[in-house]
Amino acid sequence: MPVIFMLNGQEWPPYERRPTHMQPIALSSLTTATSGTLINGSDDTGNFARVEIDSRCVTPSCLFWALRGEHHDGHDFLAEARSRGAIAVVVNRSQLMQAEKAWQIGGFHGTSAPLIVVEDTLKSLADFARWYRSQQKSLVIGVTGSFGKTTTREMIHAVLSGSRSCVRSLKNFNNHIGLPLSLLELDRDHEFAVLEMGASAVGEIAALAEIAQPQIGVITGIGLAHVSGFGSQEGIVLGKGELLEALPNSGFAVLPGDDLVTRNMAARTNSSVHFVGESDECHIQATNVRVTNQTLSFEVDHFDYHVPVTGRHFLRAALSALAIAREIGLSPTEIAAGFQNFQSVSGRCQVQRIGPWTLIDDSYNANPSSMRAACETLRDWQGANKKLLIVGDMLELGEHAVQSHYELGHIAAAAQLDGVLAFGQQAEHVIRGAHDGGMHNNRVAVCEDFEILLTILNCTLAPNDVVLIKGSRGMRMERVSDWMREKAEELCSANGAASSPRFIESRLTCTPPGS
Repeated sequence: MPVIFMLNGQEWPPYERRPTHMQPIALSSLTTATSGTLINGSDDTGNFARVEIDSRCVTPSCLFWALRGEHHDGHDFLAEARSRGAIAVVVNRSQLMQAEKAWQIGGFHGTSAPLIVVEDTLKSLADFARWYRSQQKSLVIGVTGSFGKTTTREMIHAVLSGSRSCVRSLKNFNNHIGLPLSLLELDRDHEFAVLEMGASAVGEIAALAEIAQPQIGVITGIGLAHVSGFGSQEGIVLGKGELLEALPNSGFAVLPGDDLVTRNMAARTNSSVHFVGESDECHIQATNVRVTNQTLSFEVDHFDYHVPVTGRHFLRAALSALAIAREIGLSPTEIAAGFQNFQSVSGRCQVQRIGPWTLIDDSYNANPSSMRAACETLRDWQGANKKLLIVGDMLELGEHAVQSHYELGHIAAAAQLDGVLAFGQQAEHVIRGAHDGGMHNNRVAVCEDFEILLTILNCTLAPNDVVLIKGSRGMRMERVSDWMREKAEELCSANGAASSPRFIESRLTCTPPGS
């Protein structure tokens, strides 16, 4: 069994090898950084070039770091790590006897290999990452906020990496485990590192910033995400603002300038602040903003930029990237070219053509702010037969859950969408809000069971419909896109016409509500 950690309802980390960028590190440096004790080796025993916490990903020259998870313990997989060629392992002192036994029988006929013994392997991972970051000259950019963190991280990386050496957080590696691992991707050739910082409680961003030591901080926005952990929106502001407090005087912050809440956060830092947005008070002001189905266009200082994305809500991320790029000396032409390298991350407003339908897959996660953006994106889509919104519950909203879902229904109605299917325990509140906003009964549906949702969708979809799916991660709304692909394949193969959209359209016989 691999080492699996359950974080926010997800298995983590994903089973995949990470790129190897880390410069070789001596075991002696590791023991110094972690205050660890080296057993079965000496200071000149050897170097390692990558840290792994997943025994399946270990290769020769790796260091295996044994972490305890909610369901599995890395100390139970030492023999596997050894058999795969791990050069050494970091273990808890309290589990040393277990570690020594497993390490010796890892397929090497009793030969010994180094163990680094520490008091707490999780804390030591942070200690080592902090030390390793201090050895690098890269400029570190920290990104946090209630929404849009991954998109903003990817936008900054796309713009900077076009002409500079830049590394960024891997996938959703933004917590007390993922951020240290992301830092260990740095090497001496990287000029910049863009690191995502997530949190669900006050104090967590401060801890991550203490490890990463960012010189630039970006706040994407403040909403009600993880409010049950922070306690209130005031708690969210306090927690996210910890990134600003960590910035040095020589650094700078990038903040949304059109929002009074984020503007007021500027007082939390002694560094300079760059406001971005559309108002006259912003240092980076977007004008002439235009949106088509898959392009966002805008001007800054009379230079026209085009970003290959779906939705106006990408503007804030684009302006944050532009602000950083201008500050480090990139020209407008270089920035414009960098925008063309941007690709939406899976499950974050990705547009796909599935059979005769268009799917906007925004299923990765959801909160009230991002749900509003999703409704506006669907509202602005051009050329659709019908615009259908399929939403799952927004989780971790605490006492704000009922009102937030009711307001979502109102927003969907105001966007004049053609249909809303709501799935989950809060579905009735979404539909009640849609009703009160003026949507007719035959355009909405409460789906407490996922199979009911698919049944209704099956009788609703028609050629050239546009479907947007969204919900919190725990709702697994990507299942809708899986069903749509299966449905399209079934319709095609039924007549042996897999390449014929016309055939697929001819097979759709259900009558859409309201037709």
